[in-house]
Amino acid sequence: RVAVITGAAGNLGSAVAVAFRDAGARLALIDRKPDRLTGIIPGLAGSDDHYIACPTDVTDEQSIDTAIAGIIEKFGRIDILVNTAGGYRAGTPVHKTAPGDWDFMLDLNARSVFLVCRSVIPHMLRQERGSIVSTSSSAALGGSAGHAAYSVSKTAVLRLTESMSAELKVSGINVNCVLPGIIDTPPNRQAMPDADFSKWVTPESIAGVILFLCSDLASDIHGAALP
Repeated sequence: RVAVITGAAGNLGSAVAVAFRDAGARLALIDRKPDRLTGIIPGLAGSDDHYIACPTDVTDEQSIDTAIAGIIEKFGRIDILVNTAGGYRAGTPVHKTAPGDWDFMLDLNARSVFLVCRSVIPHMLRQERGSIVSTSSSAALGGSAGHAAYSVSKTAVLRLTESMSAELKVSGINVNCVLPGIIDTPPNRQAMPDADFSKWVTPESIAGVILFLCSDLASDIHGAALP
């Protein structure tokens, strides 16, 4: 199966890519700096089984459409889409949040999922088969002080997942999402050096859940949001 992964050079994206590669998938990797991928994920350079898309801005419609068109030209199909592209910007109270910071979070975390899914879904509909998993967050389940823009953006991913699932399950397409808490990554450790890292979830653990949601074992799971 052909698995498209956005944010593939990130801490979570690269773990997902390795998990799918090890499971036998052909990888189609999307990142804004794709030159990083061959150094992060062994075995990509010179491989006919995998494809690295051109530098892609997941918040830009034309950039996404160009990347997806290249993947279709390479493989002729897309079986799996995993949206890991996203990010976090330190929060401020709503009345002190700059409109630019609000737009940045909504674009990076929500608009990106909307645009990528919008470009990929028509190909899955023609196949009458597909799996989509997006990365939301535990922050989608409730607001907290100083994190409104981030929480709203991740809540949008959750609502997109539910809406797309309701629209697509009759066509053999599964749409689900995961809701991680704090992910054990070097940047998070640096930002919170006094935290108990053993309580955090690893990228590899999340990748395993995503792999399951895209497998035949999860063919009857639609619209789930797994914390």
